[in-house]
Amino acid sequence: MKYTVRESVIDVLGYIWMPHSEGATSYTLSNHDVENARDDDGRLTRESVQHWLDSHAGDFSGIEDFWASLEDGNETIEIPWKEEENEFRFANLMNPLEEW
Repeated sequence: MKYTVRESVIDVLGYIWMPHSEGATSYTLSNHDVENARDDDGRLTRESVQHWLDSHAGDFSGIEDFWASLEDGNETIEIPWKEEENEFRFANLMNPLEEW
């Protein structure tokens, strides 16, 4: 038997509080979180997800960019990075290369 698990995930790039430096993390959202990330018309948009992050990403003093993959019923809503370079910055912070 095979099961498929669908998760809603947001990768965040921003600045943490102390020390004030660049940081990155991934948030796995519950169905309740996804419902709260909708706009007034019930849609999942970059702006509505940014608004949700502003009140739920307390690890950050400021969010520079994010990528999201959100499960909306049988549909997956993907919100890409605003700038492609931020995807690489996120990856480097999450998986830093060892210095030799």
